[in-house]
Formats: sequence, C-alpha cells, structure tokens
Amino acid sequence: MAARRSADATGAPGASGASGAVRARVPVERRQFNLVLALVATTQGLTKHELLSTVHGYAERYAVAADRDNLERQFERDKDDLRDLGVPLETVAPPGAEDDTKQQRYRIAKERYQLPEDVEFSAEEYALLTLAGQVWREGSLSEHSRRALVKLRSFGLSVDAQELGFAPSIGTRDPAYDPLAAAIDRGRQVSFPYLKAGHGEPERRRVSPLALVNHEGRWHLQAHDELADGPRTFLLRRIVGAVRIEDAPARPAAPDEAARAAAELQRVWERTTALVRTTSGSEADVVLRNRAGTEVEPIAGGEGAEALRIRTTDLDVLADELAAFGAGVRVLEPETLRTAVLDRWRAVAVAHG
Repeated sequence: MAARRSADATGAPGASGASGAVRARVPVERRQFNLVLALVATTQGLTKHELLSTVHGYAERYAVAADRDNLERQFERDKDDLRDLGVPLETVAPPGAEDDTKQQRYRIAKERYQLPEDVEFSAEEYALLTLAGQVWREGSLSEHSRRALVKLRSFGLSVDAQELGFAPSIGTRDPAYDPLAAAIDRGRQVSFPYLKAGHGEPERRRVSPLALVNHEGRWHLQAHDELADGPRTFLLRRIVGAVRIEDAPARPAAPDEAARAAAELQRVWERTTALVRTTSGSEADVVLRNRAGTEVEPIAGGEGAEALRIRTTDLDVLADELAAFGAGVRVLEPETLRTAVLDRWRAVAVAHG
C-alpha cells in the first residue's frame, strides 16, 4: 500500500481574503506544474518570496499573512515531491548567504530536465498516459497518477483526452477511505459506527488503523481493535457513519502490514466458497462463470448437469450480489447463504407490497 499524505498535501482549502470571499482551491498537480513552469523559465532562479507571491496556487494565499506558515510548509512538500519525480530542482545561494533561506534561489536547469533522446511518445500514447492518470483520480493511485501527470505536462506536451472519444472513470473509494488514509498518515486512532453482517444496529469501534487493502474490488481496513485488544479487518462499506480521527496515537504498523493483510484476505477467499446453479445464457451465468476463481463442478440432475463453485471473502456481500440476479441463480450451498439470498428477496417483496 502506498504511503499517503494528509489532506493538506493534496491542496489546502482556499483562504479567505480581506473581502471575506472564499478562494478556490488549486489542485495539487496544477500547483506543482505551475511551479515547474516558473522554475524552468528562469535562468538565475527565483527566491521563495518571488515564487510564493507570483505562482498560481501559492499567490492567492500568500496575501493572507496568517496562512503563510502553512503555505511555506506546502512549498517544502511540493519541492520534495518534484525531486521524488526526478525533477532536478536546484537551490542556489549567494556567496556568504548559504544559510539564509530568504536569499536562496530555486531553478530547474533545462538541459538536465528533458526526455532521453531515445524515448519518444506519439500523440496517441500521450493521450493514453493522460487518461491513465485521469481514470484513477478517485482511487488509491490518485497521488501517483497526479504526480505522473505533473511530470508529463512539464515536458511541454498537452493532449486532449477527447481525441479518444471518452475519458473512463473508475470510482474506487468508500466515504470512509479518505479519513482513514489521513489517520494512517498522521498515526492517529479512529472511531466509527460499524454494522456487522446480520446485526440490526451498528457498533461504535475504536481502532488503530494500520493499512488499507483492496481485495475483490472492495476496500478493507486492517486495524488493531483497541477495545477487543486484537487485530481486526473491517469492510469499509460497513462503516455506516462518519470516521472520527482521535487525538490518541495509533499503534505502529509493521512494514509489511498491507502485504500480510492482503495475504490473509486471499486465504479467506480461497477457503470460503459457495455452489450455485445458473440459468444458461443469463446475466448470472455470464458474470459468475467468468468470476475469478470460479470452477465448474458436475452435479446430479442429468447428463451434463453442472454448477459453479465460486469464492468470496464475505458471504454476506455475496448474498447481495446473488440476490441482484433474481431468478437467474439458485444457491445450492452453504445453507446460510441460501437463506440470506431468500431473505433479501422476501424483503424486496415486502417493500413493494
């Protein structure tokens, strides 16, 4: 799992000026791109004051004296991000003023910041690279995709994604994702209402969040439950209210926490199975037959009779999926899953009179 910064690193909220008007937030990738342009355009370099007071993304907040400390920290983070991208950002100080940050100048040498001569992209390839960043703008790769787009755009090529006819969008986050990611970054405990499968009311949980893991297209939180004093895995879709970041420090996560959590989810997926029959040619048959890990098993009921053995990490979530297929699917085992699907159908019938 990639480390994530706090919400401030993705573009702090706009500050209010003397007039009281709220300033629009500038996306982090645009602010960093503007910074690159300014640094490439100068040969002698620019001071921090010159950059913060003129570059779009900083200048709007620089006029607010109370916000300058936060703005300078944001500038330092942006410099680190650009250097992580491989941008050769240089710091130059006048003789005798090496330790005076007010006199230091920043620049990017053009000759050091170019694509290698043997690397070329066609317009279509640049369009695809741009789309690759846009398609994940809501997901776990958003920080990396934004950073990649900053670097691509700074090479001077801009391609309209409409050339390909569409810009796909993959929504990969639950509402609880962002505050949990922020809490992991800040090393803080969190509390939230959690609705366990089969329970009518949510329980308040307080945990040390350790890692966010995606498995079967769903996000899970690996955490240490502070009340139960033990490790737990929470499905984000079952967090049914606001996540509150507490002041108490969280337990430290192991370096391989995310990998271990993913491995455990994989083991659960491998041993948790269901056997279903589907109507040939139905949506259920097409979807479930092509589901990862599905195996075809012969069953009694005539020559060629077969059923699908499917795997899941959560039978309750699977019940939701199977119930949506209606008459196209019939659960053979386990009985608890069959009952859960029937309960959902009965609830739909009651809701519709």
